[in-house]
Amino acid sequence: MAANLRAGLLGVGMMGRHHARVLRELDGVDLVAIADPGGDPHGVAGDLQVLPDIDALIAEGLDIAVVAVPTRFHEDAALKLALAGVHTLVEKPIAHSLEAGQRMVDAFTAAGLVGAVGHIERFNPALQELRRRIEAGELGAVYQVVTRRQGPFPSRIADVGVAKDLASHDVDLTAWVVQSDYDRLFAQTAFKSGREYEDMITITGRTKSGVIVNNIVNWLSPMKERLTVVTGEKGAFVADTSTGDLTFYANGTIPLEWESVSSFRGVSEGDVTRYAFPKREPLRVEHEAFRDAVLGQQTDLVTMEQGQRTLTVVEAALESARTHTSIELADFADR
Repeated sequence: MAANLRAGLLGVGMMGRHHARVLRELDGVDLVAIADPGGDPHGVAGDLQVLPDIDALIAEGLDIAVVAVPTRFHEDAALKLALAGVHTLVEKPIAHSLEAGQRMVDAFTAAGLVGAVGHIERFNPALQELRRRIEAGELGAVYQVVTRRQGPFPSRIADVGVAKDLASHDVDLTAWVVQSDYDRLFAQTAFKSGREYEDMITITGRTKSGVIVNNIVNWLSPMKERLTVVTGEKGAFVADTSTGDLTFYANGTIPLEWESVSSFRGVSEGDVTRYAFPKREPLRVEHEAFRDAVLGQQTDLVTMEQGQRTLTVVEAALESARTHTSIELADFADR
């Protein structure tokens, strides 16, 4: 029987503490080392010593590692892990800049290692079920994806704006659900909280497959909203990722007899179905995908290449907002 994978965790802050819990519970994985220069504010280390930095973590002899530190530190940690031959999952976004992200992609590719980015929404049960049903043809042709990710300002964020922290989730899940990358976009931002980073962004665009996209993201809203609406020829799916619910609104098939309504030649309301399906914790599913990828299995893991593509879309959106122009992603990526 193969030995368990030796796992290390860099960063035990707001997200790192959850990684620590899941790594301890994961079959086939042993959490053997934790490092955080800021100590252990949430008391998750248990009987493990809290090491001071990435070098001390690597010295423990790891097979896999999770990097859950502020974005500006991702590149340094990831490149050292790649050099040490450690498969690595980096929290999203992949890096603070496209150049840094590309260096990470290249390092893990050259080393033949699994490099992954923690875009956890892809593992939300509602979105997993949504994509499965779209693949099965239950929506027919997909016309439009609208996401709304809004809520109060999170005090944990220090070094990025809402685009990289939140919109990156929606960019990744949109491209993944419809299985087509962004082709072009136009974006607008707002700065309302007195920080140097944007706290509100809207992205309007189209994927290479022709699906119209609208991502509405902010952390200025008093109510928390996490919705993905996918409209197609047979109706619309609504995924609420905060509750894990998926609802299908079918196009109506019954002729309308009310003249003032029936004069409209578009679709009409049909049956509404809320599906029942297993709802597993997204972080656990993500870790299982990472473990299985390291063991050589095919999974839906968010690769560093995909994480880099998501960062490219987000950077293009910020550039669009700065310049008040629409951007072709192919041209932007070639700069």
